[in-house]
Amino acid sequence: MDFNLTDVHQEFINLAAGFGKKKLAPTITERDHQGIFDEDLVSEMLGLGLCGAYFEEKYGGAECDVLSYILAVEELAKYDAGMSITLSATVSLCANPIWQFGTEAQKEKYLTPLVEGKKLGAFGLTEPNAGTDASGQQTVAVKNEDGSYTLNGSKIFITNGGAADIYIVFAMTDKSQGSHNGISAFILEKDMPGFTFGKKEDKLGIHTSQTMELVFQDVKVPAENLLGQEGQGFKIAMKTLDGGRIGVAAQALGIAEAALQDAVEYSKQRVQFGKPLCKFQSISFKLADMKMKVEAARLLVYKAACKKQEDQPFSVDAAIAKRVASDVAMEIATEAVQIFGGYGYSEEYPVARHLRDAKITQIYEGTNEVQLMVTSSALLR
Repeated sequence: MDFNLTDVHQEFINLAAGFGKKKLAPTITERDHQGIFDEDLVSEMLGLGLCGAYFEEKYGGAECDVLSYILAVEELAKYDAGMSITLSATVSLCANPIWQFGTEAQKEKYLTPLVEGKKLGAFGLTEPNAGTDASGQQTVAVKNEDGSYTLNGSKIFITNGGAADIYIVFAMTDKSQGSHNGISAFILEKDMPGFTFGKKEDKLGIHTSQTMELVFQDVKVPAENLLGQEGQGFKIAMKTLDGGRIGVAAQALGIAEAALQDAVEYSKQRVQFGKPLCKFQSISFKLADMKMKVEAARLLVYKAACKKQEDQPFSVDAAIAKRVASDVAMEIATEAVQIFGGYGYSEEYPVARHLRDAKITQIYEGTNEVQLMVTSSALLR
């Protein structure tokens, strides 16, 4: 598989990099330390055209490819991991399932503003008792005589929660059909009566991303807002998460690259025992090992993106990319802190942020243990 980047790919990288350098880098320390979800910055990012990378022009997209989008997520993560997951949740978790499973009317009403960057999206699957085991949904949608649904329940740990305009939400519609056939997916709008927001999470990392609880109290959802067929929700959720894992893998790759670059630069400047740290073999070899792992992860991430673009089966590729890239991000960030020494443990330096941000990539979009389950199941089938 050839990963020679085209001029179009480079344009997406340059768009994200330019925004990262000019708008994200100057304020990331302050926004990270204060937990600021900057809606103006988010709106500006959405307006760059990154959301529409692989969607058709008729929905406002650029009609390029999945790799273009993944490159943008990766690039943003070098400057602000929170901003990159804000983009990824909008595209991979909200726009993509509407694109794959929605009606033309749904695409016109909901997909187009997401693709055009006019609306922010979110994905509501996780509940207090349904995390890794997504089948344990307690949120319920009861069908009414007029064909609409009444939704009751809650979702937790929702990226873009409270800020997003459009939400993909999963609920049990028929318990007798079991978890795989009894769950349905719905498109919700922020201002629907009874749809409110609960706890805002105080997280270890990705402080510039907003994570909030969704609360549903007798929310009336029109029949036309059912996504796909009734009972198809579990399938929609799993397919959506497959694509989302590539986005998280790209985010992890960007974090790892940023941590490596910071470590390289610091090792050249920091003098100990009369010479720069990089002149010590123990440090130079550590940096070389970090570089090798980043490049190996890159190939897995790009491969998964290309297989999705080519409409080939990519579930296992996404699981492998997500597992490897997130583990690499955590390892590289940890090593970067070690190279910085005491300074690395200080929030004055960026490697502390990289370490905090890297950890979540091993957890969301399916824990890394789940990626082993996905891969082993396919291997032993």
